[in-house]
Amino acid sequence: MPELTRRSLLKAALAGSAAVTLSGCGILPEKASGKGAQQYTGAIGLPGGHFAVGAIAPDGTMLWQSPVSTRCHSGCNRPGTAEVLFFERRPGWSFYVFDSKTGERLHHIKASEGEHFVGHGIFSPDGRFLYATASRYDPGEGIVAVYDSRQGYQRVNTFELNGTGPHQITLHPDGQTLVVGLGGILTHPDYDRIKLNLDSMKPALVLVDRLSGATIGSFSPSHHQLSTRHVDVAPDGTIYAAYQYQGPAHELPPLIARYRKGRYEEIDLGESVHRKLGNYIASIVAHPENDLVAIASPIGGTALVFNGRSGKVLEQASIADCAGVEALAGGDFLVSSGRGKLIRIGKGQPAREIASMSVLWDHHLV
Repeated sequence: MPELTRRSLLKAALAGSAAVTLSGCGILPEKASGKGAQQYTGAIGLPGGHFAVGAIAPDGTMLWQSPVSTRCHSGCNRPGTAEVLFFERRPGWSFYVFDSKTGERLHHIKASEGEHFVGHGIFSPDGRFLYATASRYDPGEGIVAVYDSRQGYQRVNTFELNGTGPHQITLHPDGQTLVVGLGGILTHPDYDRIKLNLDSMKPALVLVDRLSGATIGSFSPSHHQLSTRHVDVAPDGTIYAAYQYQGPAHELPPLIARYRKGRYEEIDLGESVHRKLGNYIASIVAHPENDLVAIASPIGGTALVFNGRSGKVLEQASIADCAGVEALAGGDFLVSSGRGKLIRIGKGQPAREIASMSVLWDHHLV
């Protein structure tokens, strides 16, 4: 049987969209970032080519599914509230805000004219302001669109990124610095995600003051076709960036960069590891409890955990169509796949399937 792509899987007919099979300990472990009742929320594919955002409890129960009109990508929890937000997949014309306890849709916010979202956002520490990466698609200008959640998610500001193709955005532990992966790839909704500027890409890791909107730092990868897509920050302020290489498939450039103490450097995981990643990383997560970092590559069907300080790979596993990563309480990671699998992996914890669900997880878990 030929290998199925993520797109074909999303269109596959599935039996019982909420069914789940648990193995191992019988329950999903808790997230590292929360207290009390825990849940995992993600964009999912359903039978008949339909889409939803769904949440599951630590015991594997599907808590809710809320239908959406098109495929979503990633989201973020609003601090201090029971709200979770998800963006449509690039080019995303809107984002949705849900009650994280019930799945009730609270808001459906459309992109401004001439703009589209790219799948990611992050809130200010007090939960008031949402910072969403977006693109003015005709001129190809990357921006951060700022929304006030206390005013029904009214657009209140725009930060210029002075570059093309922003993707993931997160917040530094200082509470003030936005960390943005600027992919450098020009696309346009009229051309179905065709990459229009591969010869002239200018990717970067960009740091933005969330109060003034000023760019306070920009760091370029070693090759102009190393699209800087996904980012995360450790509690000590170390920033990690994950690339998606747009050059020849036989080349094996570094796919991870680290910024700390004023130094931007790329991490070489070794040729044998790089061959397994397919020059593509879909998620990168720095664990808040230790010095471990996890990445997942759906193209390479590989997830791995490495030491953030040394870059040494500690665990790796072949997981078909793996993409989402979430930090778990106790030091391990949860990896999701487009095949409905949830896998636990960590230092001294070889990959172990803990759930198999008849929904198709998209690229990120929150």
